[in-house]
Amino acid sequence: MLSLWLPGCASAGKQRSALESAQHAWSSAVRWNDLHGAWQLVDPEYRTANPANALDFERYAQVQVTGYREVGGQAGPDEALREIQIGVVNRHTMAERTVRYTERWRWDPDAGTWWITDGLPDLWAGE
Repeated sequence: MLSLWLPGCASAGKQRSALESAQHAWSSAVRWNDLHGAWQLVDPEYRTANPANALDFERYAQVQVTGYREVGGQAGPDEALREIQIGVVNRHTMAERTVRYTERWRWDPDAGTWWITDGLPDLWAGE
């Protein structure tokens, strides 16, 4: 019984580590306005169904992320949620605001990675 448990623990540990790495890469990309990089961490199924174009990325170039803070979350073996608070400044008006955003992640066993399932954050929520 113990030999069956240990491989599961190791697998869960690797999966958890992969989630932390993916979330760190995502947070860094969004925090430093690398939305092209963040786009590569979006679920390929979402990217196929909702392709981004140059105009989408130009819109993100109009704002500067000033803060990215996790305010809550939960993780299971195959999916995870993370509540985020993002500070955003409009580059033209210099108006700052805060946006709440929920990251939804899913584990892809075939690719051995975690994907964010909802696309890039809506930095204009409520406007």
